[in-house]
Amino acid sequence: MYTEIQREHPDSRNILTHPDYIDGNPDLIKPKKLLNPVKASKSHQELHRELLMNHKRGLGVESKPELQRVLEHRRRNQLFRQKKEEEEAKKLQSPFEKELLKRHQRLDQLEKEQEKEEDHAPEFIKVKENLRRTSTVTGEEK
Repeated sequence: MYTEIQREHPDSRNILTHPDYIDGNPDLIKPKKLLNPVKASKSHQELHRELLMNHKRGLGVESKPELQRVLEHRRRNQLFRQKKEEEEAKKLQSPFEKELLKRHQRLDQLEKEQEKEEDHAPEFIKVKENLRRTSTVTGEEK
C-alpha cells in the first residue's frame, strides 16, 4: 500500500502547499512572525546570557553563582553555631540555676492549684474573705 502512495505521489515530502504571498502579489499583507513574550522578556534574556557564559566557562547548570554559594554557606554555619551555643547553654546550667528553675515551676504549679480551688469555692466565702480583709485594714489604720 505504501508503494502505491509513492507511485501516485512521487514527492510525498512536499505535500504542504506553498503560501500565496511568495508569488509577490503586492496587494496581500505579508504575515510577520509573532514574538514569543517569554523570550522577549528582559529576565529571560539575562538568564539565557548567563547560561551561555556558564557554558563557555565550563560550569554546569546546577552550579550556583559564587556569591549565592558563599551566603548560603555563611547562613548554614551561623545556624549551626547558634544551635551549638543553645545546646551548650542547656548543658552548662549551674546547680543553682537548676534549683531556681525547679522552685519557679513548683510556685507556678501551686498558684494554678490555688486558682482552681478559688474558682470552685462558693461566692459567699469569697465575699466573706474580702470583708475580713477590709475590716482588718480599716482597723489597723485607726
